[in-house]
Amino acid sequence: MPTKGLLWQEAAAFAARAHRHHLRRDNLTPYVSHPVRVAMTIACVFGINDETILAAALLHDTLEDTRADYDDLHQRFGKTVADIVAVLSKDKRLIESEREKAYDQQLAAGPWQARLIKLADVYDNLQDCTTAESRRKQLLRVQRALKLSAKDSQLEEARRIVERFAKSRRA
Repeated sequence: MPTKGLLWQEAAAFAARAHRHHLRRDNLTPYVSHPVRVAMTIACVFGINDETILAAALLHDTLEDTRADYDDLHQRFGKTVADIVAVLSKDKRLIESEREKAYDQQLAAGPWQARLIKLADVYDNLQDCTTAESRRKQLLRVQRALKLSAKDSQLEEARRIVERFAKSRRA
């Protein structure tokens, strides 16, 4: 595991390698820009600089979208980071309707740090919308994330920021 102060840097490098062949939906933007923006949202917009949270944010899509597995993350980044990322990963073995319900349940039962990363994730995805239809779908995801994080006192400021941003994007 990286020494203190290097965890988020190692996570950024790992995420870049893991997502190296992936592009965003526009087929132009390297996918890794998304987890980097999620981590930057947590640090610069939400004002949280916890290195474990930032590392998990950088890695939040690796289990779901790459060949990396839980053991890879556990070995390199420790149990806490691996557990947060696992909570943020959907079980693709399930059909979509079951998958989304199971995902919401695991996110609700997981640590508040996972819900913080989810708020930053939907914030970034909403920022990235280019069509009215994609914005409509993402606004529904924003509402789900806000609902799941409603009882977390640690997330009040992040929730306010996401709510304000979503309101500005509805107009």
